[in-house]
Amino acid sequence: MNAESNGGGHAASGGATDGTGDDPVEVTGTSEPPVKEPAPGISKAPRFVQARRTLHLSWQVGVFVVGLAIVGLGIVMLPLPGPGWVVIFLGMAVWATEFVWAQIILRWTKRKVTEAAQRALDPRVRRRNIILTTIGCVIAGALLAAYTARYGFVMPWDTGS
Repeated sequence: MNAESNGGGHAASGGATDGTGDDPVEVTGTSEPPVKEPAPGISKAPRFVQARRTLHLSWQVGVFVVGLAIVGLGIVMLPLPGPGWVVIFLGMAVWATEFVWAQIILRWTKRKVTEAAQRALDPRVRRRNIILTTIGCVIAGALLAAYTARYGFVMPWDTGS
């Protein structure tokens, strides 16, 4: 009986068999040490970087610095014209290639944005938002009309000379 049919499943475990159905024989064609596979979804660094601790730590520092620069740029864009939040989330995505905490934050944010979008598409919520927006515009228009009636409306280039 071979290794596949005896229920052991040794042939599918990654090593070659010697034909006797015993444990797999390690096949090593190179002198390099075997590279330990990273946990799925943790590090997107190339294998040769992951295989060397110092190089991988340098890679992570580089990813952190690049992500920090992108997030910082996004924070600067918040009060200025530009896609501030998009850039911040882009920086978080860069961090998420190496850091689990950034992946958790991105998943949470994606879930919250999806929930908000679904709530916004609810007909009752849309109707409420339209009513509140209309009331707000009417109030703003009334305040503008009252201000204009009391103080008048002077264009900046009409200085009254």
